[in-house]
Amino acid sequence: MTAISGKTSSAFLLIVALPLAAAGSSFERAAENARVANEGFARCQRFLHAWMRAAEPTTGLIPRNLFDSPYWNGKDSAADNYPFMVLSAHFTDRAAFDGPMRRMLETEARLTTRPGWLRLTDDYSLKGTPGLRQPAPNAERIIFNSAEYVKDGLLALTEWLGPSPWSERMFALVDDSFALAAVETPFGRVPLAGLDKQVGVEVSGDYLQALARIYWMSGRQEKYLEWGARLGDLYLLPAGRHHPTRDFKALRLRDHGCEIISGLCELYASVALAAKLPGGERWAKKKAEYQPHIHELLDRVLTVGRNEDGLLYNEVNPQTGAITDRKVSDSWGYVFDAYYTVFLIDGTAAYREAALKPLGALDAKYRHFNWEPRNDPTMPNGSMDGYADSLESALNLCNRAMDDPRAKSALAWLDHEIRELWSRQQPDGLIEKWHGDGNFARTTIMYCLWKTQGTSVQPWREDVRVGAVRDGDQLAVVVSADKAWSGKLLFDHPRHADNLRLPIDWPRINQFPEWFVVPEGERYAVRDVRTGMTQSKTAAELRAGLAVNVQAGGEVRWEIVSGR
Repeated sequence: MTAISGKTSSAFLLIVALPLAAAGSSFERAAENARVANEGFARCQRFLHAWMRAAEPTTGLIPRNLFDSPYWNGKDSAADNYPFMVLSAHFTDRAAFDGPMRRMLETEARLTTRPGWLRLTDDYSLKGTPGLRQPAPNAERIIFNSAEYVKDGLLALTEWLGPSPWSERMFALVDDSFALAAVETPFGRVPLAGLDKQVGVEVSGDYLQALARIYWMSGRQEKYLEWGARLGDLYLLPAGRHHPTRDFKALRLRDHGCEIISGLCELYASVALAAKLPGGERWAKKKAEYQPHIHELLDRVLTVGRNEDGLLYNEVNPQTGAITDRKVSDSWGYVFDAYYTVFLIDGTAAYREAALKPLGALDAKYRHFNWEPRNDPTMPNGSMDGYADSLESALNLCNRAMDDPRAKSALAWLDHEIRELWSRQQPDGLIEKWHGDGNFARTTIMYCLWKTQGTSVQPWREDVRVGAVRDGDQLAVVVSADKAWSGKLLFDHPRHADNLRLPIDWPRINQFPEWFVVPEGERYAVRDVRTGMTQSKTAAELRAGLAVNVQAGGEVRWEIVSGR
């Protein structure tokens, strides 16, 4: 038996004694995962470079799309495309990450603001002489731009990167949105124009999700939970007269509407968890006040909003129960994230069951499904954006229940349907030439991180492949390369706690699920299968990266086991 430096444990002994024959199938699967993840990351790099070529040369900003008059805006360019260029660069092109991606952030923050609107963002024309696109400000447009940039873009970046210049931009937009809040409600001012329009509902959901998370990230600054409670009171309490199922005549259960359900449930989770802190009596009362109205919302959607497979319709009249758009929502998982969150808080088993039920139908009935139909003969199966949202829906929920047979079935569906998504990428790296191309990269990164179990390599190169398979506390990792390569194998960490400081890892829209993570303070046995040598490593050392040397055409295999 190979000696291990440092503390010895039964977990260490298990990894050393593991017969290679027993581990072989895991390494074969890890090698296949490496091949697939490598293809995905390469596609993300091609997407990144294609959109970098499309940037306006003077400002370096990317246009909203490549079809009409070019301009940058917060709710599309900044929210949906740019952030996933940043993450694609983070994984595959650190020079672009440190250079053009960072400069784009600095440029948009400088150029897209208006006098009197603090640091909020507005449309910026990239045609002719660049400048603000509209001569006059519009509150609804500016608030919508800023809220979407926060929720879809900057929160997603912060999920992975933690504190960074992008999280600083996020806090600035949220702080200034409430500093300029001009809509009076019985509960205080909120930053919403068009409160009774669909845009108001979406913006409310955006802010609710952001406030529920950055309250914790800020070190529990009370103002963020206070602002969230203003919106929570407005949408949940009878005096607010905006309860989504009690007062709405139309409730969207897909994107551009369903965000209000996720937002209210995330706020409910934050209030419930804040109630457990010293001095949390006020939030305990608020949690008790919200609970029946949250359950009323979720119960009514289950009654009127689902098809026979447990998937959601696009839109219903929650008062009458009429189905006003029978197409199946591609954003079904965004809603069921909310159900799983409330299950974590209240233990309502029916909500967990509702969240997991759709997973059992996907592989049998929803292959090549047209999630987002388009009146375009070149898109017979609809836009790739529908595939992206539905794949993410499944992936985030499967992460919560990997031992459930329905999740295992859904993972087979994911492996099949990722090919449908990837088939939409053109040889030049573009996908559909609009801001939704970023969603292609976001979904691909999420999928690849499942295949690598959160591991990655630096420096990335297209011929270098990494894949992993987890079995309990044990991880089998394969790194291979066509040409000789030296670098580091990096491991993921519990980002919900480290980056966002969340007390629990509730499901979140645009979350990058955690797979094999190395919490601070743990120790790990790391065994090189080829040499049989085993080392004891701390979590900090794994996060900083294991040194790896791969010969041309060679492969390195590691076994990693927690040694707590």
